[in-house]
Amino acid sequence: MAALTVRQKLEILADAAKYDASCASSGTAKRDSASGRKGGIGSTEGMGICHAYAPDGRCISLLKILLTNSCLFDCHYCINRRSSDVRRARFTVKELVELTLSFYRRNYIEGLFLSSGIIRSPDYTMEQLVAVARSLREEHDFRGYIHLKTIPDADAELIHQAGLYADRLSINVELPTEGGLRRLAPEKNAKRIEGAMAVLRTAIDDGSDARRRYAHAPRFAPAGQSTQMIVGADQADDRAIIGRASALYTRHRLRRVYYSAFSPIPSPSAVLPLQRPPLLREHRLYQSDWMMRFYGYSAQEVAAATDPATGCLPLDIDPKLAWALRHRDAFPVDVNLAPRERLLRVPGLGVKAVDRILTSRRHRRLRLDDVARLTSSIAKLRPFLVASDWRPVRLADRADLRPRAPVLAQLELFDESP
Repeated sequence: MAALTVRQKLEILADAAKYDASCASSGTAKRDSASGRKGGIGSTEGMGICHAYAPDGRCISLLKILLTNSCLFDCHYCINRRSSDVRRARFTVKELVELTLSFYRRNYIEGLFLSSGIIRSPDYTMEQLVAVARSLREEHDFRGYIHLKTIPDADAELIHQAGLYADRLSINVELPTEGGLRRLAPEKNAKRIEGAMAVLRTAIDDGSDARRRYAHAPRFAPAGQSTQMIVGADQADDRAIIGRASALYTRHRLRRVYYSAFSPIPSPSAVLPLQRPPLLREHRLYQSDWMMRFYGYSAQEVAAATDPATGCLPLDIDPKLAWALRHRDAFPVDVNLAPRERLLRVPGLGVKAVDRILTSRRHRRLRLDDVARLTSSIAKLRPFLVASDWRPVRLADRADLRPRAPVLAQLELFDESP
C-alpha cells in the first residue's frame, strides 16, 4: 500500500479529532520568546477562523488535530478504538510542526490543539506530543496558543515538560460516573485519571506561586487544565453530571468542563445507545455550568432545576428559568434594593446587565424604562422585577406560569455573556 501523503493524513486526523470538545483558548497572553529574541511566530490575541471561543467572545483559530488515530485501547464510545474499522494514519513530529507553521503563515490558525490515540505506550505517546510542542517553542520560536491533551498514565516528568510548553493541558474524565467508565472504557481507571488531575493541579499551583515570587520563573500551563464528559453514552442523568462537574471544579480548579453529546459512530459497539441524545441537552448542561461558574448557584441548586422523574434538565426552558419557577417565593426582585447575587438569579439578566444596573442605581432610582435601556428585552424581565414604577403580581400567585413555559422560554439565560 502506498504511503499516505501529508494531505491525506490531515484529512483523516483532523476528522478524527472532531469528537473531542475540550478545545478552547483562554486565560493566556502572548508568550515571551524562549530565546529572549524580539519578534517570533504566532499570537494568542488576534482574530481568526473560529475553532473555539474565548470567554470574552473572541474567536480563536486552532489547528485541531490528532498525532494518530491508532490506539491500544478499545473504548466502546470511541471511533478510534482498537477494534474500529477505520482508516489509520499517523503524523511524524516534523510533519506536525511544519503543518502548524504552514497553517499559521497562511493566517488560518493562531494555535494548536493536539491530542492522540495511545500508541506503543502512554509514555511513548506523551513523548511525541511533548516533542511537537518543544520543537514549536524552542526551534521555531512559536508563541501562539498550544493546548495538549495529556495521558493520565504517562510519567509525571513528561506531564511536567508538557506544561512548560503548552498554555493549557487537559485530561478527559470521559464519562460522568465510575460505573459508566468501567463498562464503556474498561482499560481506563477513574482513580488514575483523577490522580493525574490532582498532580496537574499541584504543578499549576506551584508554577503560579513561583511566578509570583520570581519574575523569571518558567510558566507552567498558564491557561490551566480542562476536561470533557461525554453525555448520553451511558445512563448518567443530568443531576449526576452536574454533581461530577462541580466536584471537579472544586477539587482540581479546572478552567472548564466541556460536554460532548454522544454521537453514534460507524460499526458501533452493541452496548452503546442507538440514537444520540438531543443536542439541546448538551446546551442545557453548558448553561447549568455557567450558573455555577458565573451566577453563584451551587450544584445542589442547579440540580433542583432538573425533572424529579428523569433527573434531567428541561429542554423547553433554560435551567435558570426552571429554577426560578420552582422558587417563586424568591421573586419579584427589586432592582433598586436587591444585592448583586439576587439580581443574578433573575432569568434573562446577564452579568453585564446586572453590573450596569448596579452602577446606574447609585445615581437614581430606576424605573422600568431605565431597566429596559440597560438590558436586551424588558418583556422578558417584567414577571421577575420590581422597579420604582412597576410591581408585577407575585410569581407565587401565578399558577399559569409553567403552562406558559414555551413563551417564557424566550427568557434564555445567556442573553448576555458574563
